[in-house]
Amino acid sequence: MRRLMLIAGPVIGALVGCSAPSLAHSFPEKEQPAAGQTLSSAPSQVSIRYDAPIEHLFANLQVLDAVGNNVAVGRPEVSSDGYILSVKLNALKPGNYTVKWSVVCVDSHHTQGTYTFSVRGTGS
Repeated sequence: MRRLMLIAGPVIGALVGCSAPSLAHSFPEKEQPAAGQTLSSAPSQVSIRYDAPIEHLFANLQVLDAVGNNVAVGRPEVSSDGYILSVKLNALKPGNYTVKWSVVCVDSHHTQGTYTFSVRGTGS
């Protein structure tokens, strides 16, 4: 029994000390424009920085006006390091806009979400 304890102790200690690699999910760290922000002039693009790199093939970013029309121009782009998703915008009129995003982290976990911002001034 004592011999078993001498062997089991270090083995259990090693197992407890070694943690399994953590699986990442990509969640927004910073949005531009920021969630809930009211702007005096319209932005020319929307960008989101994630806390883990994303797969460019599965990245989706839409900016919807009050009636649900996508005001983005072209396809969203992912930065070369995989952390920033952005899309250019048509000239925005004053109003409320919803940013709708969907990404897949490089470890294959899918995340999605929405947030809003407002433009108070004239379009750019």
